[in-house]
Amino acid sequence: MLHRLEFLDLQAFILVAELGSFHEAAQRLHLSQPALSRRIQKLEELLEIELLERTTRRTRLTPIGTDFLPRARRMIEEYESSILGIRELATHQKGTVTIACIPTAAFYFLPSVIRGFSEAWPGIRIRILDVSAKEGLEKVISGEADFGINMFSAQSPEVSFTPLLKDPFVLALRSDHPLVDKPRIEWSDLEQVRLITVSRDSGNRILLDNTLSAEGIRLNSFYEVQHLSTSLGLVESGLGVAILPRMTMPGADHDMLCARELPHPRIQRTIGLVRSNSHNISSTAQLFIDMLLERWGNSNCT
Repeated sequence: MLHRLEFLDLQAFILVAELGSFHEAAQRLHLSQPALSRRIQKLEELLEIELLERTTRRTRLTPIGTDFLPRARRMIEEYESSILGIRELATHQKGTVTIACIPTAAFYFLPSVIRGFSEAWPGIRIRILDVSAKEGLEKVISGEADFGINMFSAQSPEVSFTPLLKDPFVLALRSDHPLVDKPRIEWSDLEQVRLITVSRDSGNRILLDNTLSAEGIRLNSFYEVQHLSTSLGLVESGLGVAILPRMTMPGADHDMLCARELPHPRIQRTIGLVRSNSHNISSTAQLFIDMLLERWGNSNCT
């Protein structure tokens, strides 16, 4: 079967999946729509599965098409890498490193490493997938990402985890909030204030809820948002306070927002490097990992 799989058929499928339109994909590939349809049909017949659902208004992936898409992308990337030439690959003149990273960690860990990496290997592209903890784990397991930076709580037997940093939770509030000047924050101080939280399926929310529930602490979760950045925006607007990882907070010179240490029990998340146990790490990705560990591997994780 594999020897009958054509590069252009995979390329056609990926483009239709990304654009959601045969018409637009055909224009990009400089093909007629019937020719493009034949390519997709040939690929589906070869795999003996239906990859796309076609309607008069739109085209979307089937469930198995969704599973196949990252594999198809990886096959294209590997093909493109192979034609770059053995010498370029051996000397790391060309290539791509794909990192699945939770957004807050992307800002914290990656810029300094990317800067140094790009100076050392300017021909290697960096692709950052800034996604949720769950999505990031899935992308590492599927092979769409070479590796990930994720929370320890979002783990699976299919990956290995190398701790990089402990990130404590803090109380985020406006600089003019009454609690700012209190010498020590107690949980009782937060019972009557409006708490801004992220959704219940968030890894950060699960960690917070589990810790507080174990101690019998109940807070007034009044607003719920999807992203930590949104919760900070609501805090800055004076709508309430938030409990979130210190890594998400702006610098100490921010005019409107400040952070206060929380009382016992200490809530913290462990951020680390996630690697698949079933996919081999490319030599190019390993170069980035080595630089990442050199920069962050000695951070305090106790």
